[in-house]
Amino acid sequence: MFEYDQDRLAQIAESALAFARECGASGAAVDVSENTGLSVSVRKGRIETVEQNRDKGLGVTVYSGQRTGHASTTDFSPAALRETVQAAWQIARFTAEDPCAGLPEPEMLATSMPDLQVFHPWSIGVDDAVAIARRAERAAFDVSPLVSNSEGASVSVDHGHFVAANSLGFRGGYRYSRHSLACAPIARRRGEMQRDDWYSSHCNPARLADPEALGRYAAERALARLGARSIGTRRVPVLFEAPLACGLLGHFVQATSGGALYRRASFLVDSLGEQLFPQHVDIVEDPLRVGESGSTPFDNEGVATRQRHVVEAGQLKEYFLSTYSARKLGMKTTGNAGGSHNLSLASRATRRTDSFERMLRKLGTGLLVTDLMGQGVNYVTGDYSRGASGFWVEGGEIRHPVEEITIAGNLRDMFRGIVAIGADAITRGTKRSGSVLIDEMAVAGG
Repeated sequence: MFEYDQDRLAQIAESALAFARECGASGAAVDVSENTGLSVSVRKGRIETVEQNRDKGLGVTVYSGQRTGHASTTDFSPAALRETVQAAWQIARFTAEDPCAGLPEPEMLATSMPDLQVFHPWSIGVDDAVAIARRAERAAFDVSPLVSNSEGASVSVDHGHFVAANSLGFRGGYRYSRHSLACAPIARRRGEMQRDDWYSSHCNPARLADPEALGRYAAERALARLGARSIGTRRVPVLFEAPLACGLLGHFVQATSGGALYRRASFLVDSLGEQLFPQHVDIVEDPLRVGESGSTPFDNEGVATRQRHVVEAGQLKEYFLSTYSARKLGMKTTGNAGGSHNLSLASRATRRTDSFERMLRKLGTGLLVTDLMGQGVNYVTGDYSRGASGFWVEGGEIRHPVEEITIAGNLRDMFRGIVAIGADAITRGTKRSGSVLIDEMAVAGG
């Protein structure tokens, strides 16, 4: 599967660090990685694309006091490694000094390397991958004669491993995998055409959705959108479907990340200790959950990760900081160089019976949002305005599909206005949430 083993990657990393010492660098960090993958897509039963990849690379950062240089290469030969380190060193020598530059504090580095079981190889060839994609698409077509076209179905298989090291003595690395299955059917009726999609991803292929079930669900979503119309401008409660709720969690991460905070480009600057959410809301980061794709014992700088309550009883307790951004803010790194890890949005009021249907009843009369378009988020002010589609709900029941509308509000008000979070939790990337009900937003029709 891999051309190099972990020991060989470690040797390459050590060689790069040795070259940095020879140059006179005051410090250095290196990351060596290798990746293999397969991706196939089909459309209407015919193969559209087959892509196989094998990549490797090394990135090195060197420090000359408080000056920093970075260079990278895909050539692991000793001559290329030396040349790459020298290139980084030359950059470092002539950049401006930055008092916040440098390696993490030694006591922050990870010393424990638990096996978090994020590597699950999927020994699947092109023919088998194509067959799985076809099964998903065929299941979508079998749902209704109105579903006779699609944007395709795809299967992706990814395996990788890496070693990270620095001149403070940190050494760490592991193997990982990421696999996915997706289907995007199109429904057509009397000249109207609607599409929708669904996907499943996990580090363990055994935990991917059944291809037929996924295809059927994607088709049902597309069919449900037929007959969509706009609605008049009003202010109503809004229920964000679980995958979109993960997006709201992503907006929170962006606004509380060090880069935005020290540049003062976030509406949540100086917000530690504030009651940003209702008291029933918690946001927990757990990088050490076994068998989850977002799990890791250390961040991109080698800093140890830990479970923590970022938001507890609605109150913001911690930011998302790298070493550099923490120093800019006069704080300590939170182990989030590279982003968040297994972040969950949850409510203390959620019960196991709070299914999606129960959340619709809690919504009562209002808007269910299932798709969003455009960026429409101003992180400096928190203003939120995005194109949307979904369903109009009355009396807790879906009445008709809705499209060509805009939903608007302010993220601070939206966070504070979370009424309930469903038990229908789903993971998207490294974030997990159930559907989220917000008390009121502005809805503008076309």
